[in-house]
Amino acid sequence: MKTYSAKPADVEKTWYVVDAEDVVLGRLAAKVASVLRGKHKPTFTPHIDCGDNVIVVNADKVKLTGKKRTNKIYYWHTGHPGGIKDRSADEILSGRYPERVVKKAIQRMIPKGPLGETQMRNLRVYAGPEHPHHAQQPEPLDVGAMNRKNRRSA
Repeated sequence: MKTYSAKPADVEKTWYVVDAEDVVLGRLAAKVASVLRGKHKPTFTPHIDCGDNVIVVNADKVKLTGKKRTNKIYYWHTGHPGGIKDRSADEILSGRYPERVVKKAIQRMIPKGPLGETQMRNLRVYAGPEHPHHAQQPEPLDVGAMNRKNRRSA
């Protein structure tokens, strides 16, 4: 029996919508990254983009456990000497673009390179409860109900 290898023409993509309200960030990111890669499908092929499209809403209401909200620091460099910048997760979540925390967590769980960039294009993250993708008829994917540890209310 030969090993099945999916072709790009054989892949059928579906749309999922995930509500991130009160869901733990790392557990949300792990599940969404798995769906983006296509590891939940029996036809998973590592070198083909066989994942689905994912819409994450309420990204500004995601939960971080422990002291990560204040102690987790995101760094970047401006390119100039001494240009290292930092911002805590709390500052980003309460700032102008709170969806970046969720997007970065998912991006760091996707493989680097051209395939990972293609898979990240299938992700849409929105800070509020609304999204403009109703025409795609996304199916709900309840990450919070998969395990009791996935959802935190306080």
